[in-house]
Amino acid sequence: AGTLCRQWAEKLGLPAGIPVAVGAFDAHLGAVGAGIVPYALTKVIGTSTCDMLVAPAADVGDKAVRGICGQVDGSVIPGMVGMEAGQSAFGDVYAWLRGILCWPLEQILPAIEGVSAGQAGDIAARIRSKVYASLTEQAALLAPDDTTVLALDWLNGRRTPDADQRLTGAVAGLSLGSDPPRLFRALVESTAYGARRIAERFEQEGVPIRQVIALGGVATQSPYVMQTVADVMDRRISIAASEQACALGAAMFGATAAGLYGDVLAAQSAMSAGFSAEYAPRGQYVEIYNRLYQRYLRLGDYVESETGRTES
Repeated sequence: AGTLCRQWAEKLGLPAGIPVAVGAFDAHLGAVGAGIVPYALTKVIGTSTCDMLVAPAADVGDKAVRGICGQVDGSVIPGMVGMEAGQSAFGDVYAWLRGILCWPLEQILPAIEGVSAGQAGDIAARIRSKVYASLTEQAALLAPDDTTVLALDWLNGRRTPDADQRLTGAVAGLSLGSDPPRLFRALVESTAYGARRIAERFEQEGVPIRQVIALGGVATQSPYVMQTVADVMDRRISIAASEQACALGAAMFGATAAGLYGDVLAAQSAMSAGFSAEYAPRGQYVEIYNRLYQRYLRLGDYVESETGRTES
C-alpha cells in the first residue's frame, strides 16, 4: 500500500522505502488463505459465521444483491466484487445448550456440603469438556426423521438473509422423549438450514455457487456438524487444510505487497495449503432434509411474524 518514510525508518531502525502493507478483516484474509476463488462460497464457521463470495466486477456490473450484509468492489480480493453474508450464531447455538446442561454444575455443585471449591471446579470442567463429544456421539445415532424436534437458529437474531437482530430462536415439536441428544441434533440441523438459506439467497439473486469452502473451529473440529451441513445443503464442502487460514491469508497479502508475487491470486496459488477433507452429501438423507427444511422455513415465517419488525 505504500513505503516506510525516512522519519519512521530512523525511529524503527528499518530501511527507508520498504513496503508497508495495510491490514484487512480477519475473515476476509481467512477466505483468501482458505482458497477462495470466484463463485466459491467460503464460510468461516465458529461461534457465528461469515460467508464470503467473490465475483469478477464485469460479471456483477451494477447489480446489487439483496438481503446480504455487504457488497464492495475490491473487497476480499483486489479486482473482484466481494459479497458477504453470515449467521449471527452457529457454534454459540450449541454453546447455549451446553450452558443449560451445565447449569447445575455451576450453581448447585459448589454449594453441596463436603465438596470443596477446587473439587467442584475440577468436576465441572471435566464434565463440560465432554458434553459436546457425548452429545455428538448420541445424536449421530439418530436418523433425521427419528425425532420431531425442530429448531430455529436465530438465538442471536438473523444476519442473512434480510438482517433482523430482533428475531429470536425457537424449538418446536417437543415431547417427554425429547432428550439432550435430540435437542442437540435439532440445533445442529437448524444451523445447517440457516447455511442453506444463505446459499439459496445468493442463487435467487442470480449469483451462482460453484464450490463451498469452510474454515474455522467448527469446520475443522466437528465432522458431525459439517456432514450435516453437507447433507442439508446438498453440496460438497471442502475444509481448508490450514488451521491458521487467516494468518496464511495475511502472509499472502504481505508477500504480494513485498513484490514476491504479482498479485494476490498468484500468491494464493503458490502458498495455498489446499484442503484436508471433503464432505459429500449422503443421498439417503438429502430428500429427508429437503422436507424438513420446508418445515424450518414455515417455522421461521411464524416466528418472524411474531417477533420480527413491525410497522409503526
